Amino acid sequence: MVRNILILGGITEAYTLASTLVDCPGVRVISSLAGRTGTPRLPAGEVRIGGFGGPDGLAGYLAAQQIAAVVDCTHPFASRMGWNAAAGCAAAGVPLLRLERPAWRRQDGDLWNEVDDWQQAVAVVANHSRRVLLAVGRQELAPFATLEQPWFLIRSVEPPDPLPPFPQAEILLARGPFTLADEHALLTGQRIDTIVCKNSGGPTDAKLTAARALGIRVVIRNRPRRPETATAATVPEALYWLGYQRGV
Repeated sequence: MVRNILILGGITEAYTLASTLVDCPGVRVISSLAGRTGTPRLPAGEVRIGGFGGPDGLAGYLAAQQIAAVVDCTHPFASRMGWNAAAGCAAAGVPLLRLERPAWRRQDGDLWNEVDDWQQAVAVVANHSRRVLLAVGRQELAPFATLEQPWFLIRSVEPPDPLPPFPQAEILLARGPFTLADEHALLTGQRIDTIVCKNSGGPTDAKLTAARALGIRVVIRNRPRRPETATAATVPEALYWLGYQRGV
């Protein structure tokens, strides 16, 4: 009997999990991507793109596809999908696992301002910053466009559409991961004094390491609250939860 497993989201761990599961006998892997980028990298197995229509739509999909388990691999800041996944899986009676890399933690030498929303970040930048690397995603730029004094280097995978009317800004189109040498060169070459980013977590981040070495301020947004559910920090932990004791 085929066991259908649905993977939500497109973080790195989602691709690794999908590529491992497709090699397991009797497993059908379906990955669901939000479709926010024009040319997403496609994971192994089947792929669907787009939303489900809220918790009820997800519950209906789980029933129609006879999904045996769901692994939520959405970005840590995709909180709405996290709540929809919890509600939809509960309604359909389908087990749900949240696979989420550990958050970054402040280390000795870090000059961090931790904030809970972008308005708090704007206040910090307004008081302390002149040249800012803005690495928050192309859909969350608008709060910073109200600031007249700082110059912003906006780093994004795809062009912001539309770009809010920043008084002073430059776009840098680039896709990570970035090396420590690259980040050090960017920060020094552009005379960056502040980085604004999200606490996406995972392995040591090059821009945070470079900022620590250079004494650059980091305004970092804390993760939003997520529903209580089973969790895993790594792909092997997720495989164990699914019943496949295979390393990666």
